[in-house]
Amino acid sequence: MTTDLIIGFFTLTALEIVLGIDNLVFISILASKLPEHQQARARQWGIGLALISRLALLGSITLIMQLTAPLFSVAGHDFSGQSLILLVGGLFLIGKATYEIHDSLEGEEDHAGSAVRATLGAVLVQIVALDIVFSLDSVITAVGMIGDQPYGIWAMVAAVVIAVIVMLVLAAPLSRFVHKHPTVKMLALAFLLLIGMTLVADGLGFHVPKGYIYTAMGFSLFVEVLNLLRRRSRSAPVKLSSRYSDEGPAGEGRKDEAGEGAGGEGAGAETAADGEDRTLAASTEGAQGPSSDQGSAKPE
Repeated sequence: MTTDLIIGFFTLTALEIVLGIDNLVFISILASKLPEHQQARARQWGIGLALISRLALLGSITLIMQLTAPLFSVAGHDFSGQSLILLVGGLFLIGKATYEIHDSLEGEEDHAGSAVRATLGAVLVQIVALDIVFSLDSVITAVGMIGDQPYGIWAMVAAVVIAVIVMLVLAAPLSRFVHKHPTVKMLALAFLLLIGMTLVADGLGFHVPKGYIYTAMGFSLFVEVLNLLRRRSRSAPVKLSSRYSDEGPAGEGRKDEAGEGAGGEGAGAETAADGEDRTLAASTEGAQGPSSDQGSAKPE
């Protein structure tokens, strides 16, 4: 076993885990359409089918790599069996991810009804198609890295098995995390769009290095983690600072005190005005008193 094979094995294992997690996220999204008691079973079957499809494709890797003979030509571009598989798989991922994004943003509010309408068989068919597409991309990536080295096939099998074990361990917690944070679900669907576009480009003869794709996905995931941490730490300071702001209870107390002061000044002004009215009335009565007495004394 050479050093290149060991390095390639660990690199391939990391890539298989990343691709397997994205596969698992989409399996969780599809399984969420089922009743709750069937979701765990659908995830387990989906992961098991992912392992079977990957190992089956690795077993027939010689046949797959021989599907490079041109079948027909369109606009000067030759299409082989391998390119057609990549093209169809990429279009499937793009269409399915677009539908899920539209259903999440513009779909019906009553998700319980849609979950009842979905059947386990229909969901498993979609999971099988998804597993085949991801398995094909996974196997082609593995062959491109260590397929031509001695014991390369065993290294690829070991990397695939390790990735599937990681999928089994992360199935339940990752499903809860994705459905708790809708932005993570949207990011995972965007990753599916990116992988689908990459497969379509490969099918049309435009090879995109996997390193670029995984770097973009890793950076996007890093930014989303920062956003989640920011939203989690932002709630406490807002509640704490509102207690001491002018809009809080203290501010209301100051407003009440100001209102009471204004009311006191108003009451004092009213008291002074009443006193002036009484003084004016008394002086008026005093002025009218003697004149009335004099008027009554003249007849005598």
